[in-house]
Amino acid sequence: MRLLAALGLFVVGALAGVATIALHNEAWALGLGTAGTLAGVLAAPAGLRRSGYAVGWLLPLALAVRGRPEGDFLVADGTAGYLLVGLGLVVLCLTTATLPPLRRHHDADTGSARIGTPMGEVS
Repeated sequence: MRLLAALGLFVVGALAGVATIALHNEAWALGLGTAGTLAGVLAAPAGLRRSGYAVGWLLPLALAVRGRPEGDFLVADGTAGYLLVGLGLVVLCLTTATLPPLRRHHDADTGSARIGTPMGEVS
């Protein structure tokens, strides 16, 4: 069920990312896209689902920042472009900072601890 929710949030994140990128040259649209993006990141539960949203949002940004074969860019250098890339950095930082910690498994045979799956997930 978590994987299905993460895939759904991936699609929602991709749609939000495309909309924000497409309209980022307008100040009102960049503000609205920023608010919507941050609301989506913070509303998604931490872990796999939030990561799905973030990857869905960051993938179109990564594709848009790359230059095209014709030599032009979808996200040009300028204030709006730098703010959009900065928003991508904020999305990445919020997502990685709120990942659940890995829990340690105690091996009864050897008496040692090892890092395993994230808390709350069954290995």
